[in-house]
Amino acid sequence: MLSAMLPGVPALAQQSQEQMAAYYFDNGEFEQAAQLYESLYKNYTNKYYYQRLYSSYLKLGEYKDAIRLVEKRRKTAPKELFLYVDEGNVHLLQENEKKALKCFDKAIDAISSDLSPIQDLAMAFVNIGRYDYAVRTYLKVREKTRSQQLYFSELVGVYQAMGDYTAMTNEYFNLLDNQPRMISSVQLNMQKAMLEAPDNRLSDGIRQALVDRVREHPDNQTYLEMMIWYAIQQKDFRFSLMQAEAVDARFPDKGGEQVLRVASIAFDNEDFDVASDAYRYLQRKGQESPYYFDSRVGELKVDFARINHHYAIHADSLTILRQKYEGAIAELGKNERTIPLMRNYAQLMAYYANDAQAAVSMLDDVLEIPRIKSNIRNEVKLELGDILLFVGSVWDASLLYMQVEKENKNDILGAQAKFKNARLSYFNHDFEWANSQLKVLRASTSKLIANDAMELSLLISDNMEDDSTYTLLELFADADLLLYRNQLDSAWEAFDQVTRLRLSHPLFDEVLMRKAQIRMKQARYAEADSLLQRLVDFYPTDITADDALFLLAQINEDHLNNPNKALECYEKLLVDYPTSLYVDRARKRYNALKVKS
Repeated sequence: MLSAMLPGVPALAQQSQEQMAAYYFDNGEFEQAAQLYESLYKNYTNKYYYQRLYSSYLKLGEYKDAIRLVEKRRKTAPKELFLYVDEGNVHLLQENEKKALKCFDKAIDAISSDLSPIQDLAMAFVNIGRYDYAVRTYLKVREKTRSQQLYFSELVGVYQAMGDYTAMTNEYFNLLDNQPRMISSVQLNMQKAMLEAPDNRLSDGIRQALVDRVREHPDNQTYLEMMIWYAIQQKDFRFSLMQAEAVDARFPDKGGEQVLRVASIAFDNEDFDVASDAYRYLQRKGQESPYYFDSRVGELKVDFARINHHYAIHADSLTILRQKYEGAIAELGKNERTIPLMRNYAQLMAYYANDAQAAVSMLDDVLEIPRIKSNIRNEVKLELGDILLFVGSVWDASLLYMQVEKENKNDILGAQAKFKNARLSYFNHDFEWANSQLKVLRASTSKLIANDAMELSLLISDNMEDDSTYTLLELFADADLLLYRNQLDSAWEAFDQVTRLRLSHPLFDEVLMRKAQIRMKQARYAEADSLLQRLVDFYPTDITADDALFLLAQINEDHLNNPNKALECYEKLLVDYPTSLYVDRARKRYNALKVKS
């Protein structure tokens, strides 16, 4: 009568027994676990109880019991081919490899076109480290089913675990032979595998396999595109451009797209020579080419980036670049697509050619373009404000900043405008108001704005506390404004005056940074290197230390032909300043230099 009232009693008993068995097993008490799992398996012959009991026997060294368990289960479950592996594993543990291999071979021989036992069988081989038999499992079922892509992902994973990168690469390429549309997925997986590989064997294997396949199939577009992709992964942008041009020669309808892609990636990685050559290659295809417009804009974008990267430009080069910009704008027109050209031209005129009138006129033309996007309009207003500040029209600049801030109160543009107005107040010696605005911006969602705001805020607050009369801070702000306006000799003298008034001061590290920036603008890179090195050596905990390290690395890489020092600086930045805004760029340049060294 009681059992009728409690129909769940057997289930509860089983659950309690299973929990106790699992407890013993997980805590390494395998004798008690084996006793409980024997009882459970006797009543419920499911695979889970079998595997737990089998593992318990192995842990206890009860190999005869394990063999009997396997043989008994095989009689009732002949389709479970992994049982042959379990039996073979017992023989391996008894150091009888001949018997073990015989069991493994039986498992392989038993494979049919039935896929249901395959995954368990392959994983059983993997779990005991017999990757060779896992491979044979997948290949045998392919043979039986006549499906050469079956278990592709699993087989690739086994090859990778084995370190058989040649077989792994061939598996990927065989897939592309049959399904070229899978190229993006293949590239993503191979890139991940290269990142995980412990050495260069995978990378070298991919390169050799690609060379072989391109040689065997010179007109196979997929392999040519893979060669471009591989060269990009290796940061060999020159070779990737050569391959893109080869694709263009054989497949004119697709090649230009590849060249444009290489140009863009090379530009992002600051390989300006390759990017420029790629854009010029596309221009030679003529105005009828669908990539002509992008290539014209792209080449000038590279030229402008070179100036910002190298900090200085000779008068003759400036004249040539100005003519190139004016010619391109005349040819392509002033429209929404040429706005980037027009904006860069304005920057060039204002900050390098000393022609603020031409700069202001060009930005005014941008603002006159119909249906210009709101964010572009506000960005251009900020640039116009910067140029007005550069030439001394302080209040006009402030008005533009305030307009943009008002229109964009809750986004990054508004924060940028607020920062620029705070910096303007700093230039005007209104330090307390400037600092109050900067403290708000230190919580900005934009990491770049927050960092800039923090740097200027700390500069102001540290030196307001140190000098209640603000004398040195006012001198420093005046010198900073001269530097902003590119009055380099006057700025140098002004910064010198700051250091002459005191034997020491918290501003002295900032003075070193500003002086280094002046020398870089004057293309006096050895002097800049010395100044930055002093800053890093004597002020390693200052907020500008990571800036100094990054500039040191750039100078030595690009101007002083000292890649070893550049590598050291990039590495020090990555290790000692992991939260720096320069980390991503430093890692890119570090990896690129490592490849070359």
